[in-house]
Amino acid sequence: MNLHPRRLGFIVLCISGMSIATAARADDFIVYSPYVVQGQSEVELRSAYQHDSDPAVNSTLDYEFSLSHAFTDWWRPEVYLGKFERAPGAGNHLLGYELENFFQLSTQGEYWADAGFVLSYDHKGQPGVQTTLEFGPLFEKRNGRFDQRLNLIWEKELGSGAGRRFALRAAYSLSYRLDGAFAPGFETYLRPADNSYSIGPVLNGELLSGTGSELEYRLGVVFGVNPGAPNAVWVAQLEYEFY
Repeated sequence: MNLHPRRLGFIVLCISGMSIATAARADDFIVYSPYVVQGQSEVELRSAYQHDSDPAVNSTLDYEFSLSHAFTDWWRPEVYLGKFERAPGAGNHLLGYELENFFQLSTQGEYWADAGFVLSYDHKGQPGVQTTLEFGPLFEKRNGRFDQRLNLIWEKELGSGAGRRFALRAAYSLSYRLDGAFAPGFETYLRPADNSYSIGPVLNGELLSGTGSELEYRLGVVFGVNPGAPNAVWVAQLEYEFY
């Protein structure tokens, strides 16, 4: 699947339409795949629990729930129905909502690495917190049982009082598939603007796989390698995919 001018034009239109409406948000602790499977729907629950020596950060829990559907073989929008946080000494509160768009830019195996693009609009639900626009390329390389992913995503604040800079966050993962249920590996996250760098082991796999449906999981912990990052973040993810 080559990058058709119509697809490129659609991406540009989305960017221009969304940029009229961001403070940098917390790490997503996820490495996106560029693949889009036409007709596939997905229900996803994702969480991140922070452990840190700073009591203002320690025991913070972020979690989010989303729905998505691939309308074509190159475009899949995903809507986050709620993004929540439980801060230390406080109850749960709504962080906001988000609309993500995933675009597959090349056919799997067409080039050395498979390419995609993500474009998201993250509306904050807290007073004084800027809404953000995020965009960037997604890459994946599968070689036998090995699977590598690389994301390079820029964030830009929007609206009144928005900062002028574009903040980069990068994520990389490497996994080795032992079988369908177990694919151990590691993930690393870099946020130069926040001086935050983390790395740690992660386990992926499929809990159930039937005709037209799959239940996938991801569990792990990433450790901060510098003072700007949390000491440890426990990550968990469940995805139910169906047609």
